[in-house]
Amino acid sequence: MPQFNPCQYRYPSRRNVVYARRGMACTSVPLGAQIGLELLKAGGNAVDAAVAMAAAMPLLEPTGNGLGSDCFALVWVEKEKKLYGLNASGAAPAALSARLVRELGFDRVPTEGWIPTMVPGAPGGWAELNRRFGSKSLTELFAPAISYAREGVPVPVNVARQWAKDAPRVKRAMERNPEPHAYWWNAFTREDGSPYKAGELFRWEEYAQTLEELAATSCESYYRGPLMKKIVAFSRETGGYFTEDDFRDYRPEWVEPITANYRGYTVCEIPPNGHGITVLMALNILNGLELDPERESAGTYHKIMEALKLAFADTKTYVADPRYMKTKVADMLAETYAARRRALVTSRALLPEAGDPSCGGTIYLCTADREGNMVSYIQSNYTTFGAGVAIPGTGISLQNRGANFSLDPDSDNCLAGGKKSYHTIIPGFLMKDGEAVGPFGVMGAFMQPQGHVQVLVNTIDYHMNPQEALDAPRAQWMGGRSIQLEGEISPEIVQALARMGHEVEVVNDRIDMGRGQIIWRTENGLLAGGTEPRCDGTVAAW
Repeated sequence: MPQFNPCQYRYPSRRNVVYARRGMACTSVPLGAQIGLELLKAGGNAVDAAVAMAAAMPLLEPTGNGLGSDCFALVWVEKEKKLYGLNASGAAPAALSARLVRELGFDRVPTEGWIPTMVPGAPGGWAELNRRFGSKSLTELFAPAISYAREGVPVPVNVARQWAKDAPRVKRAMERNPEPHAYWWNAFTREDGSPYKAGELFRWEEYAQTLEELAATSCESYYRGPLMKKIVAFSRETGGYFTEDDFRDYRPEWVEPITANYRGYTVCEIPPNGHGITVLMALNILNGLELDPERESAGTYHKIMEALKLAFADTKTYVADPRYMKTKVADMLAETYAARRRALVTSRALLPEAGDPSCGGTIYLCTADREGNMVSYIQSNYTTFGAGVAIPGTGISLQNRGANFSLDPDSDNCLAGGKKSYHTIIPGFLMKDGEAVGPFGVMGAFMQPQGHVQVLVNTIDYHMNPQEALDAPRAQWMGGRSIQLEGEISPEIVQALARMGHEVEVVNDRIDMGRGQIIWRTENGLLAGGTEPRCDGTVAAW
């Protein structure tokens, strides 16, 4: 047998656009895309394919999501010419408060343990998508994931890298407080306590059993049945805050997507508590700026970074659970406000501050079916393995979304029981003249809006195909005047940005620069897909 290192690639590579007529499924793990394609070929629609993929991804990419994740979705229904938004994020336990966390000695919400865990929304989101738009039963949709969980799946290369990177964090948390984390350690490490490696087989019988229970109960067991009781019991036993009522009161929410016009295209995002509004605010600023003729120029990178930092300064200040937001979304998206923020962009790097608009990971997947329906879908643990808490005997690992809460009592996003946190996961959708162009997304915490903006600029301003739009080098604003640039960006551009006042770091590990997928509908009605070269992304086409 040949001997090789699956994590070593000595030469750059690029993929081609993938075309299809009948259907397409894209995500960051090849087996996930194939599951979606199998559902489409079996007569399922785009929503069926998305739900089947979503149910498998906690097994295929447990570093990014789990049965304790949240999810958001944008669903295009072709016969209605309408885009639907689903917010399946959960709230903090009623017993939790910023005051309690401060009294425990924290000056910010931790990323491990019970404090940052919110009621998970993903299983409820699957059931709601299936109820409203699905054509097949959850038993049929979960069957591929159940089979793979019992037979075992090979660990993909980039999943193994994330596994090795994050496992030490959970180990440190377990050493500080063993009880909540011990079962996670048993479930997600090998017998010798080491992380799973690329190409090793990962089996998960408990996950299969839980999916069977979820299918049989339309996910009700998770919120109002035996699974809920197991989560709450483990929480009580190990210092958590969940009660049965926290789960019984949970329901996913259908929401109206928010939009912005960018150079004749309609860009669609989920409204707060998600930060898709960051994308729209940055695009509103860019709308009035002239970009350089060439994509690879210091001027283009500079203007994109400045627009993003101004948008982030506002959204990190004002975005929260919409029931608690004092600032109106309409004011944040108003052209008059965009013009005021745009006027701050000069040839020098800004130190961004929030304005006053009141004046006036993660996994991503997308699908498309032969009827023209499309889904943009994202689900996430937040930080890689989330809270590092797993429920014994269930295959449920919990997100740490609450880490995005503030402990400042004056903040709209201050932690309170029953409140949703500022949320980083954002599915995107592009339209033109009332017709669907298609779903897109770039996963990766606070990189997500930055990835959205760069992919859209690549597509709309520089006419890149979907694969090229994902291949192109990326930049990331890190705070203040600090930006990161991928190593493919020329030294001349790096030096020019430094002269503009940016504090530039060149990074060669691209894993934290976002991981995206795109499906565009072409003028002749075909589907054109692109997938992320920074992970194990795949376009499965029919």
